[in-house]
Amino acid sequence: MKKKICFIVASPLTAKAFLLKHFEYLSEYFDIYLVADFEGVDFESSYLKGTKSISIKRNITLTDDAAALMSLRKYLKSMHFDAVQTVTPKAGLIGIFAAKLAGIKVRTHIFTGQVWHTKTGLFKKILKTIDRLIVRAATHILVDGQSQRQFLIKNGIITDKNSAVLGKGSISGVDTSRFVPDSQIRNKERAELQVANKAVFLFLGRMNADKGLLDLAEAFAMHHKKYPESALVLVGPDEENITPKIKEICKSCIDAVVFYGHTSKPFEVLQAADVFCLPSYREGFGTSIIEASLLEIPIISSDTYGLMETIVEGETGLRHKVGDAIEISQRMEQMMDPELRQAMGKNARQYVLDNFSAEMISKEWVAFYKRILKL
Repeated sequence: MKKKICFIVASPLTAKAFLLKHFEYLSEYFDIYLVADFEGVDFESSYLKGTKSISIKRNITLTDDAAALMSLRKYLKSMHFDAVQTVTPKAGLIGIFAAKLAGIKVRTHIFTGQVWHTKTGLFKKILKTIDRLIVRAATHILVDGQSQRQFLIKNGIITDKNSAVLGKGSISGVDTSRFVPDSQIRNKERAELQVANKAVFLFLGRMNADKGLLDLAEAFAMHHKKYPESALVLVGPDEENITPKIKEICKSCIDAVVFYGHTSKPFEVLQAADVFCLPSYREGFGTSIIEASLLEIPIISSDTYGLMETIVEGETGLRHKVGDAIEISQRMEQMMDPELRQAMGKNARQYVLDNFSAEMISKEWVAFYKRILKL
């Protein structure tokens, strides 16, 4: 009889984005279950033994959180799981404590970024306290990058002894068979975006201030004055109505800025890029960077703690100081050299193949759970 592991996330979209490959590999040795709020979401995985829908709200609401805690405790206790694995802060707080109350002996949480890094005052203290409570109630702590782990140690959230990184980092790795350079797709995407003859700087992710998009807009406005043959493509949902601010900053070059919106095909739209930009103020691990790198696209990224493993400075991309639009613009100018872009792109793909394949990371998850469950 296989031992049972229950993964707990607030949204099934988290599992769909980061955990499906792990479920496939883990299911060979364990029975895998998933708890999430499945209402209104189409979710299937043949590698799951079972699912349970429990609503875990993203924001702190005492009545809803208490109800989720009690429902989850009851479910976990009835199922007699051997281990519980939580992902994201809110699922971590409720899931780890529910597991402890249910008597689950192995309770693991993985840190994938810190919301509190860019916050201030009392709210920041509350969020840091939540992370400390998760660590205190867990039996094992994972972090999805070494630089993030050192940041958490420095801030007194975890210690060197009670935490670990699987492989070189990344919660999921990247599907190396999916992200393959394709000139036909590249030409098609660039034609549709009307940037066929441009040097394309592309961002892909949630559009908000924490991603550094206002800095990127300011940098591009400076860059475009000298290099009008450039274009800026912004891909992703606008979470904070930041588009009007970007348009104002880029009013002198607005015809060279493309607002793409949400995409369900990142592996295709990324192919349009000559350079991938991620000027984040905070980041757990730059999955979008390693996806772009696999497509032989060189990177411009901030030097925030979570992105230190994702590029090799001067070989696969260029870094800039967080929030420094002038330096971003300087990096853009460096990337106008097509030979440099090509060389860095080749290096970037090989770097990801050597360190961050999804298969490699999934095998690390299997080895981790075999060890802690003594299989």
